[in-house]
Amino acid sequence: MKVLFVLTSHDRLGDTGRKTGFWLEEFAAPYYVFQDAGAEITLASPLGGQPPLDPKSDEPDAQTAATERFRKDPQAQAALAATTPLAQINADDFDTVFYPGGHGPLWDLANDAKSIALLEAFERAGKPLGLVCHAPGALIKVKAANGNPLVAGRRVTGFTNSEEEGVGLTAVVPFLIEDAFTRLGGDYHKGPDWQVHVEVDGRLVTGQNPASSEAVAEALLSMLAK
Repeated sequence: MKVLFVLTSHDRLGDTGRKTGFWLEEFAAPYYVFQDAGAEITLASPLGGQPPLDPKSDEPDAQTAATERFRKDPQAQAALAATTPLAQINADDFDTVFYPGGHGPLWDLANDAKSIALLEAFERAGKPLGLVCHAPGALIKVKAANGNPLVAGRRVTGFTNSEEEGVGLTAVVPFLIEDAFTRLGGDYHKGPDWQVHVEVDGRLVTGQNPASSEAVAEALLSMLAK
């Protein structure tokens, strides 16, 4: 089982002067779900190398058992520091792809031509796609084979408008996932703020927030086992 992780390379939170990037728990929890299942994991990002960590996800109240495990895992840290540039990645080499969130993907992965082509290649090949929290924003320019938005008519979720309001970034982010998916014809669903909520539509798996990251990975594993 070969699993591709695609992380953001974007580190600026709009014009706020603050840093962003990927959310540590949304990487660590799925990473260990796949590792413990015996998967061969490849990490990639648009620019390659060390992806930027959202400093908020490094604060004490954001820590989980998975993030603590990561801090004691030099092999995982080394792999993260040396992600492969997306331009060198071929979807044919993998069984599934997982996109961790953090606000970074709203700026780079949502518009990255290689990421868009990669997601389309996985979808055309009938391989499972998993994206959590803000990472579903990477789907907004992805097309289905018929030329329609991939999310059109599909059950999807992602970071909610009220969760974005809760972190005070509604006016900072380039778009709101809930609004964007609805505008594209997606069948957007959500659960209570900050609680686990996952939507599965065919081979497309989306998670609402950081709490949903492990459940998205487990849903992908279940698909691969069938």
